[in-house]
Amino acid sequence: MTRHDLTLVTGGTGKTGGRLVHLLTGRDLPVRIGSRSGGVPFDWEDRATWGPALDGVRSVYLSYYPDLAVPGAPEVVGAFAELAVAKGARRLVLLSGRGEEEAAATEKAVAATGADLTVLRAAWFMQNFSESYLLDPVLAGEVALPAGDVREPFVDADDIAAAAVAALTEDGHVGRTYELTGPRLLTFAEAVAEIAAATGRDLSYVTIPLADFTGGLAAEGAPQEVSDLLTYLFTSVLDGRNAHLDDGVGQLLGRPARDFAGYARATAATGVWNPENAS
Repeated sequence: MTRHDLTLVTGGTGKTGGRLVHLLTGRDLPVRIGSRSGGVPFDWEDRATWGPALDGVRSVYLSYYPDLAVPGAPEVVGAFAELAVAKGARRLVLLSGRGEEEAAATEKAVAATGADLTVLRAAWFMQNFSESYLLDPVLAGEVALPAGDVREPFVDADDIAAAAVAALTEDGHVGRTYELTGPRLLTFAEAVAEIAAATGRDLSYVTIPLADFTGGLAAEGAPQEVSDLLTYLFTSVLDGRNAHLDDGVGQLLGRPARDFAGYARATAATGVWNPENAS
């Protein structure tokens, strides 16, 4: 990748894509933000937007919304990757999941295009507690999920974005798959306890039946596809299959992955977990 190569970042306003855009522009590398509201609009569900978003692009960060676990994701992402290669993009970096059959199928579909591919398999994002659906429960003081004692190696979205920069701009990563995890395995209860310690707040974690969880989502008006996705993640992916650590962050960045405690302290300092600051 040269200083003149244009990179398309799909999900360019999301948790990893937004951070990646910031890092690439900080290196004076040309970036196109792939989002519905971008200067060149991009929408995974509207194939008419794909071609214009790919014009002049030489590398792509593939982050599928809402998740690679949704039905049809391998076909959609594979078709987009095929078009990207046909239009001249050579280097693709795919944000994938750990232990998901649909994610593995997507990896195969993208690899079949013949692109210079690097796969980043990421664990559960730490930022789900501060920038996603777990923020409101933290603010309310109680996180209730259908996840018991299974441990997850939560990973920092900042580490994922930095890993993507390395995969996009450095030699030696084509054809490789990196599993990105944090340095510790934590249950959700232990993660909430870390946030409590960092904020000085009295936070609790409660394991609830799946039916109560899905019922709560319905009561909140969550779309069915969101409910289905979260149900799949909590019942299938969080069954212990991912309760192990990997050193993908260290291999790509030459430093340890960020620990959840560090994330919790830094995030607490922003005030985002202070109920008084909630709008």
